[in-house]
Amino acid sequence: MAEQNDADDAPETGPLRRCVVTRERLAKDKMIRFVVGPDRRIVPDLAARLPGRGIWLSARGDVIETARTRGAFAKAARGPVTVPPDLTSGLQVALARRIVDTLGLARRAGQAVCGFAKAREWLDTGRAALVVQARDGSADERARFLGGWGQRLPVVAPLDAASLGAVFGRDHVVHVAVASGRLAETLRIEAERLAGVEQVIATDATEPAHASGNGAARRRERTSPPGHGGRIGDPPGHPDGSGARNADEGAGE
Repeated sequence: MAEQNDADDAPETGPLRRCVVTRERLAKDKMIRFVVGPDRRIVPDLAARLPGRGIWLSARGDVIETARTRGAFAKAARGPVTVPPDLTSGLQVALARRIVDTLGLARRAGQAVCGFAKAREWLDTGRAALVVQARDGSADERARFLGGWGQRLPVVAPLDAASLGAVFGRDHVVHVAVASGRLAETLRIEAERLAGVEQVIATDATEPAHASGNGAARRRERTSPPGHGGRIGDPPGHPDGSGARNADEGAGE
């Protein structure tokens, strides 16, 4: 693609930002902001609040790796910078932590419940605005819990059952319902960003993700950070998610 200035000098106002790799203008909640620290080190700014001119990237693992390995950060910063070699995996850890923290806030505020029976009651009574499920939970049980709600509510699976359980003081949790509000929206956004960062598309990241056309683009899994699980959905090697204990479901609640 033609050489061009990757720096986006437009004021950081409005809902859209330009990715310095793909040149697409996207909603901020589909992107990740970076800033240059005092030591010229690239720092992820997941909350988009740090001072300084932001460097924005699409929340896609392949885009972040392209920026890391092809000098996009230095070009956007107009000078030498230090880019952590584990930038992408570090982002996975940080996004997962934000999800855990936000879910903890929702629990303490009475805006999230876990367990098959309680969470399903929130679905049936219209209180739930988001469903969070363990990515390593049984696919059959996850589908049974959702029933027809999977087509009507956003469903995300960013964490494994042990990580979800830790939020609620249990060993394992598979089903969580979250009430409508800012916390549910934050959880949805962060789960979608994590899903994007975890995926690497084997194509030229300077082109939009939908532009592969010939079907040559193939998704391959990145190695997930310790304690975080695998990809969104069922873990590799366990297509039915049988590796997880669905302890929050009791005796077929």
